[in-house]
Amino acid sequence: MTYQNIRFEMAAGVARLTLHRPEKLNSFTAAMHEEIRNALTRVGAEAGVRVLLITGAGRAFCAGQDLADAGIVPGSCALDLGEQVERYYAPLVRTLRALPLPVVCAVNGVAAGAGANLAFACDLVIAKQSASFIEPFCKLGLLPDTGGTYFLPRLAGTARAMGMALLGTKVSAQQAADWGLIWKCIDGEEFAAEVEALVAQLAAAPTLGLARTKHVLYGSANATLDEQLDVERDAMRELGRTHDYHEGVDAFLNKRTPEFHGR
Repeated sequence: MTYQNIRFEMAAGVARLTLHRPEKLNSFTAAMHEEIRNALTRVGAEAGVRVLLITGAGRAFCAGQDLADAGIVPGSCALDLGEQVERYYAPLVRTLRALPLPVVCAVNGVAAGAGANLAFACDLVIAKQSASFIEPFCKLGLLPDTGGTYFLPRLAGTARAMGMALLGTKVSAQQAADWGLIWKCIDGEEFAAEVEALVAQLAAAPTLGLARTKHVLYGSANATLDEQLDVERDAMRELGRTHDYHEGVDAFLNKRTPEFHGR
């Protein structure tokens, strides 16, 4: 596939997906969704990829759905919007959460609507200090999609989730970090270097262990303590047989830097 709405590359264990409609604040269109789906399929199929980085081009991360796109007509019936969610946004979130590697989101500017919730669906989110998060669905008579109704209360708590969803109030990057919506808020001058350092660290880490960690953490919300202890037991048994575990132990005992291969 030739990409027109995103930029995508894979090198040195890092897959980089950049939303690239800067003149439209990287808002989603049906064509962009298809390109993202293709790119994520490639990430899942490429054994050498150890981490996925998602960011935006220009001054915004993503302004949500482009309401001028032919796939969305303002005033369309609820069923049409439901089909849009089912076809594009729900599969996007499910794919990101299921990837067997860390997904980093670098929010370089405003993240609104589906753009904000796309960020919250990722494993680690860092945002430039000037960035912001907005849930503007209430101004259109809608509700937060792209997993918004799931992520907001779990990350920020019910009260803050209600405020964001019912009022559409802009939340700064620093406030998002203070609330637990994201991992870090970074000063603009340090943002690019911090992003590169983070993805380099993850690309050199034991990928299988990170993948199992994220999946077990996500699954814990619906498990009892006894069930989760069993999950931990089974995962540790599995990871204890991996090359990376034995490499990590040997490196520790011999006081050297480990060389993990993600297997």
